[in-house]
Amino acid sequence: MTTHLALLAAILFYCGPVAVAAAQGDPFYKGKQIKIVVGFTAGGIIDLWARLFTQHMGKTIPGNPDLIVQNVPGGGSMIAANQLYSVAKPDGLTLGMISSGLYFDQLLGAKEVQFDWAKFGWIGSPVRNFEVLTMRADAPYRSIEDIQKTAQPPRCGTTGTGGTGHYFPKFLEQALGAKFHLVLGYPGNRDVEVAIERGEVQCYAITKEAFLREPGRSWLKKGFVRALVQGGQRRDPLFAEAPTAYELMEKFKTPDPIKRVAAVLLSTGAIGRPLITPPNLPAERLKTLRDAYAKMVGDADFVAETKKREWQIEYVSGEELEAIARKAVVQPPDTVERLKKILGG
Repeated sequence: MTTHLALLAAILFYCGPVAVAAAQGDPFYKGKQIKIVVGFTAGGIIDLWARLFTQHMGKTIPGNPDLIVQNVPGGGSMIAANQLYSVAKPDGLTLGMISSGLYFDQLLGAKEVQFDWAKFGWIGSPVRNFEVLTMRADAPYRSIEDIQKTAQPPRCGTTGTGGTGHYFPKFLEQALGAKFHLVLGYPGNRDVEVAIERGEVQCYAITKEAFLREPGRSWLKKGFVRALVQGGQRRDPLFAEAPTAYELMEKFKTPDPIKRVAAVLLSTGAIGRPLITPPNLPAERLKTLRDAYAKMVGDADFVAETKKREWQIEYVSGEELEAIARKAVVQPPDTVERLKKILGG
């Protein structure tokens, strides 16, 4: 017995540091590299958010790993989503940032979809990015009621079907009976903005985040445009006078089937710019990433950088994102059919 104790003491003496490290557990991420797969080309807003994460999130993850961005553009981020879901290992070393509206394709049965939206691992989002319908201030439409009553619908510019500039006005037509003359075919949002400046069109729908880049921010300050409707669940102080679509649906007694469409269609704004993982990531590792993300968005250096860029932070937790994602893709057939009409024509 004495011999055994002496041997154990010797092992602990010589291997003590290793034994203590093993007992405490070396952080999984120590010495590792995390890759964020971005489903768009470099320079866009999702890519810029991802690159900001690479500068700050490593400091809040135990083990302090390096983070890098890999751009995998194509199909509106469909290629990246499929790769993340079906190819990437669920080990917490490959994350992704894709379009928040990609679940529309799953609901509509697009053959390109090789993922189940609800089964991604949801880490967090730095923003809620709801829709806002903006109108030139000199146009004779000061409220949604003015549009409901007019015999000449306002001309709204958009890039094409399926985008915010198309689906938000089409939804408002169904939900509120407000008619719009949609002018399709502009190459990009900047082209729509030029058309508004020239008076070719009077309005357009855009996400809040995109609108707050120039010239939208200056337009709002100068009173060149006004916001008529916003897609969030509650009014954003920046557009305090603009009612939400939800308020207007209550006011005009929108039928429940269309309200169910709203819960699906407008979830993109609640999802914002999510950071996700492949499915089946171990729960503890997902929790590690969620905790690290929450610490990052509250970090003074991260906040200072977003303020310098004039980006607003409205943190959405991974748990909330997960609940939104699960609800969004479980819909009855009639809701899916209404969604098809809004997104496709």
